Amino acid sequence: MKILLAVDGSAYTKKMLAYLTTHEEMFGSNNDLTLFTVQLPLPARARAAVGADVANSYYAEEAEKVTAPVVKFLKRHGMEPKVVHKVGTAGEQIAKAANAGKFDLVVMGSHGHSALGNLVMGSVTTQVLAHCEVPVLLVR
Repeated sequence: MKILLAVDGSAYTKKMLAYLTTHEEMFGSNNDLTLFTVQLPLPARARAAVGADVANSYYAEEAEKVTAPVVKFLKRHGMEPKVVHKVGTAGEQIAKAANAGKFDLVVMGSHGHSALGNLVMGSVTTQVLAHCEVPVLLVR
């Protein structure tokens, strides 16, 4: 199965990873896993001031901070994920990647770093559910 793992480094990402590793019959090493993280774009003036190269380096460094511990954790459990990072609005980018990449499943935490913005379900989660044509597994 081709699975997109949406990660942001929040407590719900950690719960999602714990769920994956305790359900190896569904999510074991025989699956094709892709870690996906999204960085918010810098304001246009800031990006213009620092230049594209500096901004792109910043995005890559921020993505690495989120994905490196996840990659290390998954490798300890025998899983070798691919890593992809994008810049933009998280919900839109996750749904777009899932649809375009022909994934079989998106797995993500029910809330992220902005959980206070929407108490019932995270706003990113709401966007993914609204725009994604791929089944989504939410871990709470």
